[in-house]
Amino acid sequence: MTEQNSIRYLHSIHSPSDMKNIPVSEMPQLADEIRQELVRITSVNGGHLASNLGVVELTMALHRVFETPKDHIIFDVGHQSYVHKMLTGRYRDMETLRQAGGISGFTNRRESEHDCFGAGHSSTSLSAALGFAISDRLHGSDAYTIAVVGDGAYTGGMIHEALNNCRKDLNLIIIMNENEMSISKNIGRFATNLSKLRASSGYFRTKRATGLFLKKIPLIGAALFRFVRGVKKTFKNTLYGSNYFESMGLTYLGPIDGNDYAAVEQLLREAKKLNESVVVHLKTKKGKGFAPAEHAPDVYHGMNPCNRPKAATKSFSETMGLYLTEMAKADERICAVTAAMCDGTGLNPFKEALPTRFFDVGIAEEHALTFSAGLAANGMKPYTAIYSTFLQRGYDNIIHDIALQKLPCVICVDRAGLNAGDGATHHGIFDVAFLSQIPNLTIYTPCTLGALRAAMDAAYHSEQPSAIRYPNGTENQEVMENFYSDGSYSAPGAVCNYDSTADLDLVIVTHGRIVCEALKAAKKLNEEGISTGIILLEMLKPYDPTVGRIEQLLPNDRCGILFLEEEIRSGGMGMNLSDRMLQKGLITSDRYRCMAVEDSFVEDRNSGEHIYHSAGIDASSIYRQSYELYHQLCTKTPIKA
Repeated sequence: MTEQNSIRYLHSIHSPSDMKNIPVSEMPQLADEIRQELVRITSVNGGHLASNLGVVELTMALHRVFETPKDHIIFDVGHQSYVHKMLTGRYRDMETLRQAGGISGFTNRRESEHDCFGAGHSSTSLSAALGFAISDRLHGSDAYTIAVVGDGAYTGGMIHEALNNCRKDLNLIIIMNENEMSISKNIGRFATNLSKLRASSGYFRTKRATGLFLKKIPLIGAALFRFVRGVKKTFKNTLYGSNYFESMGLTYLGPIDGNDYAAVEQLLREAKKLNESVVVHLKTKKGKGFAPAEHAPDVYHGMNPCNRPKAATKSFSETMGLYLTEMAKADERICAVTAAMCDGTGLNPFKEALPTRFFDVGIAEEHALTFSAGLAANGMKPYTAIYSTFLQRGYDNIIHDIALQKLPCVICVDRAGLNAGDGATHHGIFDVAFLSQIPNLTIYTPCTLGALRAAMDAAYHSEQPSAIRYPNGTENQEVMENFYSDGSYSAPGAVCNYDSTADLDLVIVTHGRIVCEALKAAKKLNEEGISTGIILLEMLKPYDPTVGRIEQLLPNDRCGILFLEEEIRSGGMGMNLSDRMLQKGLITSDRYRCMAVEDSFVEDRNSGEHIYHSAGIDASSIYRQSYELYHQLCTKTPIKA
């Protein structure tokens, strides 16, 4: 890899058209420069490294062969779009990657006209690409649509649903970027040579000319063309093996080395000439050009900044995986299920210790949940670990396959709450609302590692489904000191940071990691003489028992109550609990407020701004809402001077 001061071309690329001014012979130099900058930027800011290193040549070729924004390039997931951003006028903006107010780590329609479709989840690209390609056909446009799909996405059902709906008469190019999974046959030397032949411009010219010649033969031309094509296909399948894409009626080209720039550009140009739906199969090396990432692409898939200090204690994900492994060693019914996120959800120890009871189903959250339901229905105890943002895909499966049948599945909802860095697609702010609607389901909300273990134990003993939601990162020491100073954890319920006999002016009822912001606000309120305490909920649903616990912990029937959460307000904890308390006559409508994410997708708005501030639920905002509620109550019934 070149040194930073040897960058010659990347600084001069302000739009894709600038790519076309660089000689083909200099493409390896440009690829080196891009890889150098990818490593530098992600080392400082964090981000997805290995996947972007693998698609450097492909992305360069795409912008040389096609013309965005007229042509549409749609990246599956979008986390491998860093090179695309560099080549579409956003190279200097990459310094702000994953920073508040900075450039997105995924494609984003609001960010650039070259990002035609936003994505943060997998397997959506081909369905969207079909929408673009068909609408271009209806509008009479000759634009091309290119879907860049990693092989992992083919474990998701949507890709196959879209393939089933593909038409041959579209300017649609589907790039299958095989970079990790061995989904193609071991093709051997003959097939490799055949692939090189099929990828050559001479092959396509000869194929077109032969077809035209045969069809022009009077009387028998069309029949002879069909016969020759059938013989060729039979011969090819005998030697090369049948092809899934061709069986779907699509033209298939490849596989070729996706890190060979000249070969990739040539194949894309030939695919473009066909003017029909084409599958282009590339084999790329994840982490290409950076030895550590080449040897461990899983480790370098998503990087943390190199200067970020390592946490002194284990994360929630790590703790869940280790404790579940202990539980499973004691009970042979316990098994672990994940959807292509073994490392991210902390399940590697389980996989290594108990491989026969570990199941990674690929990027297929719906299947993971219904598969878990089947395991539970036949006597197993499945713990299914899925990020909150990806759990959204399995809503129907939770209702129809798990909750309706009261199956004791445990859903470990990782990355719950707001998540800085990845943006709106990765916030876990909807699960409380949509899980709260589902009967027969218990929702646990541990805020410490001890509370997480207690929730896992409680869910184990339940005969109904449970969801245990916990944040990214690890526990906060201040939370431990304020709510668990004796180090003990009982069955999940509610804990407070004050003497329940105290005569308080305000109580903040909250759950999850945002309790840290509540502690800051409460400290300031107490310093100003407004006595304020906090109730931390370890379990939300069923809501009636939770209301009972809050009632027991409330110091009096006059204090104001602020329901606080970092999830969506509509259908959330505050709305549900306050409604129950109103129905029971425990509070009046003027005595409480709900503070949560309002009806919006939370984006980092300004440089240096914390995600809580962007959502309007940071410590300062909590203080203001609490202060206003206190003085509103004082004007009606003086509580305390």
